[in-house]
Amino acid sequence: MPAQPGAQEPSVFQKLRMGMLTGGLVGLTIGFIFGNFAIISGGAGRGKGYFPTLSTYMLSSGATFAFFMSIGTVIRTDGLTMQEWAAQQVREGRAIGMPGVVGAQAVRERMERREKP
Repeated sequence: MPAQPGAQEPSVFQKLRMGMLTGGLVGLTIGFIFGNFAIISGGAGRGKGYFPTLSTYMLSSGATFAFFMSIGTVIRTDGLTMQEWAAQQVREGRAIGMPGVVGAQAVRERMERREKP
């Protein structure tokens, strides 16, 4: 889907929030799976019961994943915008679907030699 005219890149805070939400949801899911496995294999632990133990697993893994995913998302997306990156790829002749630099020069030469209608 092509970018909408006038569309802007998300801000750093929006990227941070998106990474935090993604990491939190992944962490809660992983905590649910591993927490259930730990409870089934080793018991609920020291008189706490099933739900307090499971919630501890889920919250600790959710917070950990959210923290690292939020930082990782900002670091990974910091730099060129998509439009700047695409323009750079085209300038350097490395855009997907374009021939390499040597191939691009050969294509240009063929197009220049071609008869014009």
